[in-house]
Amino acid sequence: MAFFFARPARDAARSMPYNGAFFRFLPLMPDAHALLQTVFGYPAFRGEQAEIVAHVGGGGNALVLMPTGGGKSLCYQIPALLRAGVAIVVSPLIALMQDQVATLSELGVAAACLNSATAPDEARDITRQARAGTLDLLYVAPERLLTPRFLDFLNDLNIALFAIDEAHCVSHWGHDFRPEYQQLGILAERFPTVPRIALTATADEQTRADILHYLRLAEARVFLSSFDRPNLFYQVVEKHNAKKQLLSFIQQDYPGASGIVYCLSRKRVEDTAQWLVENGIRALPYHAGLGHEVRDRHQREFLREDGVVMVATVAFGMGIDKPDVRFVAHIDLPKSPENFYQESGRAGRDGLPAASWLCYGLNDMVQLTQMIEGSEMAALQKQVELSKLDAMLAFCETAACRRQHILAHFSEQSAPCGHCDNCLAPPITFDATLPVQKLLSCIYRVEQRFAASHVIDVLLGRANQSVTAFGHDKLSTFSIGRELNQRGWRSIIRQLVAKKLLQVDIARGQSLVFGDGCRAILKGEQKIYLRPPADDKKSRSANTDRWLRTEREERLWQMLRRWRKSMADEHNVPAYAVFSDKTLRELVEKRPANRAEIGRVYGLGELKLARYGDALLDILNEASQSDD
Repeated sequence: MAFFFARPARDAARSMPYNGAFFRFLPLMPDAHALLQTVFGYPAFRGEQAEIVAHVGGGGNALVLMPTGGGKSLCYQIPALLRAGVAIVVSPLIALMQDQVATLSELGVAAACLNSATAPDEARDITRQARAGTLDLLYVAPERLLTPRFLDFLNDLNIALFAIDEAHCVSHWGHDFRPEYQQLGILAERFPTVPRIALTATADEQTRADILHYLRLAEARVFLSSFDRPNLFYQVVEKHNAKKQLLSFIQQDYPGASGIVYCLSRKRVEDTAQWLVENGIRALPYHAGLGHEVRDRHQREFLREDGVVMVATVAFGMGIDKPDVRFVAHIDLPKSPENFYQESGRAGRDGLPAASWLCYGLNDMVQLTQMIEGSEMAALQKQVELSKLDAMLAFCETAACRRQHILAHFSEQSAPCGHCDNCLAPPITFDATLPVQKLLSCIYRVEQRFAASHVIDVLLGRANQSVTAFGHDKLSTFSIGRELNQRGWRSIIRQLVAKKLLQVDIARGQSLVFGDGCRAILKGEQKIYLRPPADDKKSRSANTDRWLRTEREERLWQMLRRWRKSMADEHNVPAYAVFSDKTLRELVEKRPANRAEIGRVYGLGELKLARYGDALLDILNEASQSDD
């Protein structure tokens, strides 16, 4: 890099205590690249990281939009180490703060957090360190930062920068609105010369405008990275027995892997977690109805253990940094592409192959529509939420590249990825004009007053109590649709709803009603092509890039994982804070034989090399001897 920051020494040299040992940490770093390599163990910056670091390190304000797993944290952590003073990081969740602090502490960086879980004595010690200038980063929740007492405390500090993480929380139109975020503009007023950086992974144009407005970043430089996550495999399946479909997906593609399963309701979370446990999957529930201690215990177990599947509502996940989540599954339709993108983006943060698997049905859309219509939000916001739900449905029903579709929602153009379910097994469309005409005719005959299940019963000739009570067994459309089963008709209805040819009228008991364009099809003036109902047996495996280890590699892999777990337990940090799966995989594949070779492994900075290098070489040597 062309720039150079010499950080003022806090001491002639600083020693970092760690479990009784001390590691010398140099107070002067030559530049950002040196920090990246010696502290974090990464060989080079990615994308716009270098430019962002240079801008913020030089005192500039910034808004950074970067996909989950794209390296947002480095964009403020390295400037924090380059600049004199302590960086104040605004973070919305206690678990996220603790996770970041644990990871930084493993790297030898002086970091701490202040939140409601911090004991009074510890809080006093942290504030003393901040005033003394011995902290690099201090994480704090927005609610605490905005108190008069804390703002006065900030006046006593030499502040390097302010980082506002999960900045989309500022917007009413965002999916994680936090009213306190809108008050963070006070930082510009009280500390006008301190650089501020706002960061988020998901923000449409309206949310970006809100971030710039409320955080008073109108003059800030905006860094908009690609939203693409090329290591994610996107797959959507038609729901018919969600729990069994989920179990089959995990058993076939990700046995023993860490994953997240999102459900719409607390009851579904509990039922699904219990079902997985009964079928041999190590699963835990997480939702707002569980006690605080239970949620904390489950989250801690998920973060620190390998192979745990968290079954949760959307109450779980914001800011979760666990890099080795191999899949995120949705067994209910997400509310919006923003929700879906951020939730699915929690898979594969380490850059290794991972999957986003979504299982949905027409009832999901109906249920979410009812929730929005029945909410107390303003009419304009209801329209916004309903339009986002329509966009989510369109993603599910598209026959085109799913990655291309989701990126287009964020105004990013791309070529087909060749790596989603639709690209690998392109849907074959068929001339659906005749069955659609039958369906529309039936909807017309029942006067657009009945839900999908009733219309399908009429088409299939089911003379049940509901059908006969209204005399619909006497209609000309009764039993004219027996060429398809119930699942087939539901697939057609979903696709017509996604194309807005049909609408579900919630106010009239979920009745199917005509949208624009229906009459032209009904009269034979226009043809329509649809996808046939999905065949689960023909669905493509999500784990198309599985790392196929040899028996020799598997032995070493398991040895390294056991050693990593013991180190994590000893240091009371998550396993990935010691080393990510990506680092362990590189150790297995490269088998470094000495200090020079192992120092070139991804994720091995100087402190970790000093702390763990000998132990790793011993394990590698032991594995080599056992192979002989």
